[in-house]
Amino acid sequence: MSLARRLRGFTLIEVLVALGIVAIALAAGAQATGALTLNAQRQSDFLLAQMCAENELVKARLARQMPSVGDSTEPCEQAGKQFDVVVSVQPTPNPSFRRVDAQVNDGATPILRLSTVVGRF
Repeated sequence: MSLARRLRGFTLIEVLVALGIVAIALAAGAQATGALTLNAQRQSDFLLAQMCAENELVKARLARQMPSVGDSTEPCEQAGKQFDVVVSVQPTPNPSFRRVDAQVNDGATPILRLSTVVGRF
């Protein structure tokens, strides 16, 4: 009789424990996949924001005049995504140079800030 009992299959407790282990493994896999997707999106946004900031800084360096002190906001579209670039020009101790900061925002969220110094030509 004991041999027949062993051949019947798993008990309900064993099946529930196995299902619990599988559920935990699947949840961990889903969470890891979500984190990887979010990281890839953040990296893409960072690269596009860097292109926007560099474009504004190059524009300031290529202008044939010193940029005027103050802030301005420029729209920037990269890969179909809209960004706002806040360009801030500040004086330096040397009047022949100006500091230019370009901060890229995705709505209200800042993504990246790059700076350069522009001199007289």
